[in-house]
Amino acid sequence: MVRVRAPATSANLGSGFDTFGVAFDRPADVVSVERAEQTTIEVTGVGSKYIPEDPEENTVGAVAEALDAPAHIRIDKGVRPASGLGSSAASAAGAAVALNELYDRGKTQEELVPIAAEGEAVVSGDAHSDNVAPAILGGFTIARDDGVTRVGAEVPLVACLPEIVVSTRDARRVVPASAQMEEVVETVRNASTLTAGMARSNPTLVGRGMDDPVVTPARAELIDGYDAVRVAAFEAGATGVTISGAGPAVLAACHAEDKRAVALGMMEAFADAGVEARAFQTRIGEGATVV
Repeated sequence: MVRVRAPATSANLGSGFDTFGVAFDRPADVVSVERAEQTTIEVTGVGSKYIPEDPEENTVGAVAEALDAPAHIRIDKGVRPASGLGSSAASAAGAAVALNELYDRGKTQEELVPIAAEGEAVVSGDAHSDNVAPAILGGFTIARDDGVTRVGAEVPLVACLPEIVVSTRDARRVVPASAQMEEVVETVRNASTLTAGMARSNPTLVGRGMDDPVVTPARAELIDGYDAVRVAAFEAGATGVTISGAGPAVLAACHAEDKRAVALGMMEAFADAGVEARAFQTRIGEGATVV
């Protein structure tokens, strides 16, 4: 048996739609695999009752097929589904790393990224790498069609997860089909600032680069209390705030000494909006690891 811990992730980071991603040091899924004649799946943990165990409907089934690695796969969920924290990516990444080890397929971490992305397509309809890349490689990643660039950044983060559900498919439906030139220029400016901040592990630059004038405002309409949560996070010391992935989780960059205040401020703002929430005081962490 091979067991792998695969972290939660945040994609987009505001200005890097379908491109940027970071791995968290917590929470995480744990994926265990054993050789079998055909793939079977067992799911436990947070939100497991909402996750199909049919290999044709679960992200890890597509990964097992792509690696020609049938197995009994157990997923212990630590990352809630439909959270904006890369739940399906964590499972797909964990399965890719575990099955590659179990069957000695010899794939590099970079080669496993598009394989795990095929698993993501089962959930979102598209084989995006923005979540699976950091889930496998760790750190801050920039996903392109021709490969992934990884930066080993160290930036404190807070992810606040409200008890509401926003599906990836719904969140993609509200994305505007076009943007004004000034919005494109602002997005490029912010994405460049964020990338420089990651390279320097500078929370102030990262936060300044998280603003996005196109996608985030459209998706914010799906999250009750988002505007108030954003204001509360900044008042508590956040350097930047945006929607994590497709939402509903809200992501804040900050300095280490402000993490607790930012987390409390965001949860209180959600509570004032009548929404229960929990916050993860985390940081950019490592990718999927054999345990």
